[in-house]
Amino acid sequence: MSQDIVNEVYFLAYSVIMGIAITFVYDFILIGRKIIRHNLFFISLEDFLFWAACAVAVFYMLYKENNGILRWFAVFGAALGMLLYKKIIGVRFVKLISVLIQKEIHIISKILGFIFRPLGWLVKKAMGFCRFLGGRAKKTGRYMKKKLTWFQKVFKILVYKN
Repeated sequence: MSQDIVNEVYFLAYSVIMGIAITFVYDFILIGRKIIRHNLFFISLEDFLFWAACAVAVFYMLYKENNGILRWFAVFGAALGMLLYKKIIGVRFVKLISVLIQKEIHIISKILGFIFRPLGWLVKKAMGFCRFLGGRAKKTGRYMKKKLTWFQKVFKILVYKN
C-alpha cells in the first residue's frame, strides 16, 4: 500500500479520535450542567469557550497532520467520531456519572449534616443566650437611664436651691 494512502488513513483516524475527544469533553460540561443548574447566559458562555477551544485544537491537528489544509474527509471523520461516541457511550455515560455524583453529594451532605448538627444546636443556644443578655442589657440600660435622669433632676434642684 502506498505511503500516501497510509498517511490519509492515519489522518482519518486522528479526525475520528478528535471527534470522540471533543464529544467526551463536552459530556463533562453536560454533567456539570445536570449537577449545577445554569442560566442561559452561563450556558452560552460555556459553549462559546468550549467551541473556541475546540476550534483551536482542530486547527492545531489540521496544521500538524495535514499542513493546515482542510479536507472534507477530516470533517467527516470528526463527525463520525462524535456520532459513534454519542450513540455507543455518550448518553449512558452522562446519566451514569451525573447520578453517581449526585448520590455522592447527597451522602456527603448527610454526613456533614450529622457531624455539624451538634454545632448547629450550640450556635442556636448561644444565639438564644446572646438575645437573653441583650434583653437584660437593654433593661439595665433603661433602668440606669431612669436613675441617672432622677439623680440629674435631684442634683439640679439641689444646685438651684443653694
